[in-house]
Amino acid sequence: MSITNLNYRVIARIFGITLIIIGVAMLIPWIYAEITGDSDAAYSFRLCAPMTIAVGAVISILSKSHTGKFRAREGCIVVAFCWIIASFVGAFPYYLSDFTNNFIDAFFESTAGFTTTGCTAVSGSTLSESLILWKAVTNWLGGMGILLFVISILPALGINGQVIAKAETPGPVFEKTTVRLRDSARILYITYFSFTLIEFILLLLSGKMPVYDAIVNTMGSISTGGVLVHSEGIAYYDSLYVEIVISVFCILASINFIMYHYVMAGKFNAIIKNIELRAYLIIIASAIILCAAGLWVYNDESPAMALRDSFFQVISMATTAGYVRSPYIIWPTMCQIILIALMFTGGCAASTSGSVKLIRVLVMFKLIWRGCVKRIHPRSVVPVKIADNILSAAVVSQITVFLLTYMLIFLLSSFVLSFQGLDLETTITATLALLSNTGCGFGETAAMGSFSMFHPALKLYLSFLMIVGRLELFTIVVLFTRNFWGHDR
Repeated sequence: MSITNLNYRVIARIFGITLIIIGVAMLIPWIYAEITGDSDAAYSFRLCAPMTIAVGAVISILSKSHTGKFRAREGCIVVAFCWIIASFVGAFPYYLSDFTNNFIDAFFESTAGFTTTGCTAVSGSTLSESLILWKAVTNWLGGMGILLFVISILPALGINGQVIAKAETPGPVFEKTTVRLRDSARILYITYFSFTLIEFILLLLSGKMPVYDAIVNTMGSISTGGVLVHSEGIAYYDSLYVEIVISVFCILASINFIMYHYVMAGKFNAIIKNIELRAYLIIIASAIILCAAGLWVYNDESPAMALRDSFFQVISMATTAGYVRSPYIIWPTMCQIILIALMFTGGCAASTSGSVKLIRVLVMFKLIWRGCVKRIHPRSVVPVKIADNILSAAVVSQITVFLLTYMLIFLLSSFVLSFQGLDLETTITATLALLSNTGCGFGETAAMGSFSMFHPALKLYLSFLMIVGRLELFTIVVLFTRNFWGHDR
């Protein structure tokens, strides 16, 4: 393998910009820690924020002049290592404060933030308000991808951001919002900022949340990360209004953001005809009705309470936000299976949600149907179509390979976690919770509310698994192939 022909200067420049963004983001919880007198958190941010900005600035300045091509290989390396570096740097505020004295736990916490998984590996230790705010900020940054911030300014640096976007965009996208990638990134972030501001205002209007709670819950839900301010979760507020607002914005964030470009352009027919959006809303509505019926019949809940519990928890799982309102581990088996299925499918492509993405599931079912038709009529030509788009054999093959790889990584990771000696339910659902970036498992992880029972080596593996899930598998997997490191990739 050869790594001599990599464009190191461009890679370093992007790493530097990413560090500057993370360092600037640390200023928010740092200021809050200083104002509220959170001395431990203030000390950690006092060290981390200036150092991160300084290191990023030095790297950016030293790598300012660059020549040569920026190819797909550099794009994959940048995306993979930027997320690893972000998780590593973001761990220091947790480690240097009084939260944990184990850096692996701090790294897990940071990774859960940037990948919008929202879980924790520490039991019996509560994050201070400043650190919760830091986790919410990392969720918000990771929601649409830190690198989309970078992509917006890459053309000014003379760098083509297309290869980065291809490696970082969550889910297959068959359409473009605009011709220029920089404009597409700006439209995505205008939408993202707008949703953030609107939800914040709506949560404040509830009368149940102070400003701090509204900020954290907004960042947690709009990124579908599910950051909790209180250990009781959303149930702490005991407000149907709050639950509806958070649920609605979780759905809005888990819908393909191209739909909002269509709204701006007045292309409402394109939204109505979008098969992925229609299927997604139908699946969520059906799951809510089925789970509500199950809670009513088997758990003897009143119809109104069953519908309320089902509405919030189904949306939480379907969007991979991972919020918890009611103890779903005591729900009927039928309801739990529905929740697990929703964790597998995830939200729409080009959204902040994780997991497989519904569009891939739809293509898989269409491929199965095509196989059935071809079995009956061997000579017939049956294309795989999404709405009016006929998918090429290459695209269908890529989606098939992705699904098979996803299942392989899921099974392999379940086997790895089995060395902890936990029960089957805990092992399998813990794997799915982190690979799908949902953060909600069943069994012991749900009972304890954390992943603290795992060995430090397994926590490190789980951190890696969260990044793999966030980066759509292949951005990480290809780094371990021999051909990737050959010349002219």
